[in-house]
Amino acid sequence: MIAVTEALEVEPNARSDEAIEPKLKTVPEPNALDQPKPDADDNLYLIGRPKLKGYIRFVRDHAVRPPAKGELAEDWQGANDYVQKLQSEEVGAADNPPISPIQITPQYEPLLTEFLKDPLVRHNFNTVPTELAFVELDRLVVYQKHIDLTFVDQLQKKLGPTPSDEDIFRTCLSYEHRHPPVKWSKMRGGRFVFMSPSNDLRFLGTMPLKSKHIKNYAPPGSLVGVIGIAVGFGSNFLNIVHAENRLILNNGSHRAYTLRKMGFTHVPAIIQHVSNRHELDLVGASEVQDHPDHYLRTPRPSMLKDYFDPKLHRVFQVHRRLKQVTVDFNVDEASVPAL
Repeated sequence: MIAVTEALEVEPNARSDEAIEPKLKTVPEPNALDQPKPDADDNLYLIGRPKLKGYIRFVRDHAVRPPAKGELAEDWQGANDYVQKLQSEEVGAADNPPISPIQITPQYEPLLTEFLKDPLVRHNFNTVPTELAFVELDRLVVYQKHIDLTFVDQLQKKLGPTPSDEDIFRTCLSYEHRHPPVKWSKMRGGRFVFMSPSNDLRFLGTMPLKSKHIKNYAPPGSLVGVIGIAVGFGSNFLNIVHAENRLILNNGSHRAYTLRKMGFTHVPAIIQHVSNRHELDLVGASEVQDHPDHYLRTPRPSMLKDYFDPKLHRVFQVHRRLKQVTVDFNVDEASVPAL
């Protein structure tokens, strides 16, 4: 049996039962008292939609200086009243957004060629019809409730004040998969712990392997089969799911937010077209799979432009966290009657 546990937020100084200490970069000490603490980041959180309990829990558990519960409830209720107003005033705002396929021009042809060579594209985006196209950021439906503004600032500085079309393409559809720092360690028994400052760290599944796949390792016996338990990062493309005439931002929320903040209204993305809810279960995010009607049938769902509406979000300084993935497996040997 293989058990995988993902701890979405682990304090940087937290220790597992046999101590794992990732050596991660530290942030310089700020000069002013009103600057974020070196172990804290600014986070934006969407409010006004279910559930109030989740909003209060997030702030109370993560904020450096959480407001009183009553203040948070009042905040959320005011935003919820505004959401109800949008439900009647902006009916259909997310419906039938434009999709403009990327044309094979001298400017984009080499970028498209390199992108389509990427094994992650060939092997992970072949389940449903897929295309590369420009989408309008403000019309995207979003499910992610919070944005790490410190990370957004880092992305913006990396892009510079005047990024080229090529810079934007590579930001949204990069085929250079650079990995954030990761530390992992074998624990007691068949337990392994992986930790990273990137929230994109995840369990990637299991893979059957053969002896020819194992190099520079002398097996303790004659191999019959090897099962690989994979932990790593996702494709990290700006990925959209097109379902029931709506575009749902499936991956790339921080890049989408950063580019919209910089004034860009349309960006390239890889779009997966699903024709029914069964296909949505294959390619959609777990939150969307669990609550599809909330994103596909609500007259006015959460949209990317809501991140920029002061009536619909709050910003908090939150404790910096690490992503932890724990893989635990057991082996059971027994004698059974011969067939």
